[in-house]
Amino acid sequence: MGAGHSHPLYLPGSSPVHRLPAEVKIVSAFLGVVCVVVTPREAFAVFGGYLLLLAAVWAIARIPPGWIAVRSLIEAPFVVLAVLLPFTGTGPFVEFLGVTLSEPGLLGAWNILVKGTLGVLTSLTLAATTPLRDLLVGLQRLRAPSMVVTIATLMLRYVDVITGEARRMRLARISRGHDPRFLWQAGATARGVGALFVRSYERGERVHLAMLSRGWTGDMPRLSDAVTTRRHWVLGLAPVVVAAALATTGLVTA
Repeated sequence: MGAGHSHPLYLPGSSPVHRLPAEVKIVSAFLGVVCVVVTPREAFAVFGGYLLLLAAVWAIARIPPGWIAVRSLIEAPFVVLAVLLPFTGTGPFVEFLGVTLSEPGLLGAWNILVKGTLGVLTSLTLAATTPLRDLLVGLQRLRAPSMVVTIATLMLRYVDVITGEARRMRLARISRGHDPRFLWQAGATARGVGALFVRSYERGERVHLAMLSRGWTGDMPRLSDAVTTRRHWVLGLAPVVVAAALATTGLVTA
């Protein structure tokens, strides 16, 4: 997997967060999300503390808040689900601006919104500071199943190839008079998707045969031999210690 294959969520930089080994950041993000999940939904102030903690990481990593805000819109479909809960929940009920709302529904909506948003923000922070190749290296060092690492590596390697193929097919259709804006041409678009699947499948078969002919045994070679030091773990897990303290506060005061 070449160095040129980067994902659109990566924000290049040389901050201390960028320089941390990927496995440290993966573990830190996972444990941070666990702390958010176990926090009672009634601990409103604690969730504000999580947001301040993330903001501190953004400041150290030099990630603009606007960059994070735009990409966090990916959770919009879940926001729609949360908005419906206050109207469909059970009693007791509260009145707000003349509208009757379910109190358990309000708490449920808040729980989905705040925990989902913090999870998305944490994932975006990890993606913004870690290239895809480093994420795979981190998974490999964390002893993730080799098959998972292999599938992810090949998928990321060929997603650009498939995207380029789809772009060329679209340009070819447009040059022959195809206009995807018209509803009656949806059939041609569907046939194009089917053709793309067949081509991708055949390409995958050819690549697999080529790998077998070159001695492929099913395991990815080690992508990096760099050593992660204790200092890396101490620095990377420092936000987790703060998050764990916040979670403990929420559990005690709930």
